[in-house]
Amino acid sequence: MKFYQPALFSLILFTSFAQAEAQKSQWVTTWAASPQKVWNKDFVFPTNIPEQISNQTIKQISQISLGGEAVRLVFTNQYGDQPLYIDKTTVGLVKGQSLKSKNAYPVYFSGKLKAQILPGKQLMSDPIQLPVPDHAELMVNTFIQRPTTFKTFHWDAKQTSWLITGNQTANLNTPSSAKTTTARLLLSAIEVKPKRKAHVVAVIGDSITDGATTTLNANSRWTDFLAKRLSAHHVAVINSGISGNRLLTNGMGDSALERLKSEVFQYSGVKTLIVLVGINDISWPGTAFAPKQQIPSFEALTQGYKRVVDEAHEQGIQVIGATLLPFSGALPNTPLDNYYQPNKDELRQRINHWMRTSHTFDGVLDLEQGLKDPKHPDRLNPIYDSGDHLHPNDKGNQQMANLVDLNQLVNQ
Repeated sequence: MKFYQPALFSLILFTSFAQAEAQKSQWVTTWAASPQKVWNKDFVFPTNIPEQISNQTIKQISQISLGGEAVRLVFTNQYGDQPLYIDKTTVGLVKGQSLKSKNAYPVYFSGKLKAQILPGKQLMSDPIQLPVPDHAELMVNTFIQRPTTFKTFHWDAKQTSWLITGNQTANLNTPSSAKTTTARLLLSAIEVKPKRKAHVVAVIGDSITDGATTTLNANSRWTDFLAKRLSAHHVAVINSGISGNRLLTNGMGDSALERLKSEVFQYSGVKTLIVLVGINDISWPGTAFAPKQQIPSFEALTQGYKRVVDEAHEQGIQVIGATLLPFSGALPNTPLDNYYQPNKDELRQRINHWMRTSHTFDGVLDLEQGLKDPKHPDRLNPIYDSGDHLHPNDKGNQQMANLVDLNQLVNQ
């Protein structure tokens, strides 16, 4: 018995640990907004957030990709130098299939309504017993009492949020008169506990993935359309796009290479990573964004892509490389009208050829072939062009999602 008791005790411990891990693995990330460092006033774009808030409620709406039986919220203070204090948070459904009521559910953190997010950290809520259908829209209300300056945000949400005086967390109303912003604050991810086994496709990218020229509040990013194709297969899609993002170098956010570990690999349930980034590496140099920077070499870019693949593979994640879209004539009549140059386009085409032929990636999503103008292949097809000759319109985003081979994503 002396030999069996420790063995039995170890077995119990192992079983409990395995059960805990199985329970943990049931949660998947269903929505995300990539954290960015708030930039200075002298940057070319305004932040679209107030310098400070106090005694205000932030109301934010997020359309999730995959539904589940319960929800967890993730808040971030990634670039903060001081703790952030949350006084009360609620969440509720504002749009979704079979929506019968609009109730605001209190959100707890380790059993408490109030919470503190330490500098450089994120905070996950306790599970909220709120069943949510696929593609439901959730409103998250966060009341901040003390004067607070945010150092972290997501700049281009393509979704209206509201800043309202006082504690307005008890309701899910969208006020007609209040301060608004199209940036996101605090909320960085939403997890769900699906009814059956599920996994996640993460898409890392720049403004094209972030949905820069898509219709406001319409959820018409290409990742939104992809999520609608994949939900029947129990696959969630999360958008890790940042406008101005680059593969190798920081810009309007940390580089894609930096964000793998700090962001993408932190999400629950990721089995596939789609990579659509690199056009800003090629085209920012020499523009108002990076007047003194040199265009990276072909070798530097391909080594960067290889690093993405290698690091993802170490996490058990397959990687789909997406070819870079044509962009002749991009951003006309703007301070960035030299974004396109023939030598930059030659490098883009060389990168795309390498993506198709090098077998570096586990699969290739050939967006260039699917969205180029048949008569002028260095340009976007006019039916998919938002008008700035760089970013696809809503129809172009739908086309991007339609080009994805679901077989590469489903059987993981």
